[in-house]
Amino acid sequence: MKKHRAFLKWAGGKYTLVDHIRRHLPQGEVLVEPFVGAGSVFLNSDFDRYVLNDINPDLIALYQHLAKDPLRFTRDARRLFTASHNNQAVYYRLRDEFNASKDSYRRSLLFLYLNRHGYNGLCRYNRKGGFNVPFGSYKAPYFPEDELGFFAEKAKKATFTCQHFVHAMEAAKPSHVVYCDPPYVPLSVTASFTTYASSGFSLDDQATLAKTALASSQRGVSVLISNHDTEHTRWLYRDASLNTVQVKRSISRNGSGRQKVGELLALYQGALVEYPADQQHQADHEQHNTDNASNYVAQG
Repeated sequence: MKKHRAFLKWAGGKYTLVDHIRRHLPQGEVLVEPFVGAGSVFLNSDFDRYVLNDINPDLIALYQHLAKDPLRFTRDARRLFTASHNNQAVYYRLRDEFNASKDSYRRSLLFLYLNRHGYNGLCRYNRKGGFNVPFGSYKAPYFPEDELGFFAEKAKKATFTCQHFVHAMEAAKPSHVVYCDPPYVPLSVTASFTTYASSGFSLDDQATLAKTALASSQRGVSVLISNHDTEHTRWLYRDASLNTVQVKRSISRNGSGRQKVGELLALYQGALVEYPADQQHQADHEQHNTDNASNYVAQG
């Protein structure tokens, strides 16, 4: 399978790891991603359908607008990728417009612009919800026309949701596979905890994710989670089957140092759930109705 890049720059993107992730993803009809991010696993996997979720409403709105009318969105977004838009004054003016705008479509266009023109492709908001990533000073930001087109084509098989990861996981059925790419536990919990916790995903959230994954597996849903390979994550995922891969990653804020870091893949294999005959008939009927409803949403 040819690898496809996401159209967004994204911290922690999984493009370089998709081959490893695919090898450990169980088979299923539907892939559910509670933390879809830039969507590299979605773009490089082959399921009948997808449920793509993220807690960031700007990200999900962008995906929905692109999927609804890819030609219009690509045409309008391209107008922001000109030399006259690639300077500090225009960047901060458009960032202010983004933060003030209530127009979902315009915000989505600006979100793509900010992602490609902002520093390091970061997605960061202040406590008031304002996007605050500084100008990136790139010579000629790349306009990802081909990547937008591929995403939009594959999105015909997807349903997009914006909700808490627990709700996204609890909605999964035994025919579904869940892949979780949460904000990572820091390599040094003590040293990085303050910065890490301010991102909005705490160590308590990490524990909740592990508990939800275990509960999902017990009702027949397989869950695969990516995270740093640390003593803490190995304890969190003690009920899962663990595999590791070494990846090169920046170890300083300015990216000057890179070393191999252990990446942990924790698989909670879905249990075989047996029903009494009458309950099995009802479960099959409910699954059929759910699949039909999901198909209607994805195609609508």
